[in-house]
Amino acid sequence: MTISVGDKLPDAMLVKMGDEGPEQVSVSTLTEGRNVVIFAVPGAYTGVCTTAHVPSFIRTQDQFKDRGVEEIICVSVNDPFVMSNWGEATGATDAGITMVGDAAAEFTKALGMDFTAPPAGLINRSKRYAMLVMDGEVKVLNVEDSPGECGISAGEGLLDDMG
Repeated sequence: MTISVGDKLPDAMLVKMGDEGPEQVSVSTLTEGRNVVIFAVPGAYTGVCTTAHVPSFIRTQDQFKDRGVEEIICVSVNDPFVMSNWGEATGATDAGITMVGDAAAEFTKALGMDFTAPPAGLINRSKRYAMLVMDGEVKVLNVEDSPGECGISAGEGLLDDMG
């Protein structure tokens, strides 16, 4: 089943880099009682993800905060080391975007957002999407038709659909 507006997010463990190394963090801890944006990319360091998707949320971060969003979270089916380095390389970490890995794609699969594209070397990856989540419930969900597109899932696209 694919996640839809009005659904509660499934709980899963994600991993991020902390001061002491990799730290497990649950989706419920990130979302319960909070307003957050979660956006997912097919892969760290890939073209559109690096040149368009992450920069769109860096550009729009203040607008999201003005609308009550407490945290912007980037999810990719990558390990926390890659996500941490990618966050530093793109400026996302300095901008305050939380970079988390879904290393085994458990969260991605639970959302019904996984895909595989062997010719591109992308196995069990996440579709490109962005969502507004309020207290664990999906309020706005924008999913791209193709992993190479970044329009409705960009920061500006999500802001437009938030009204």
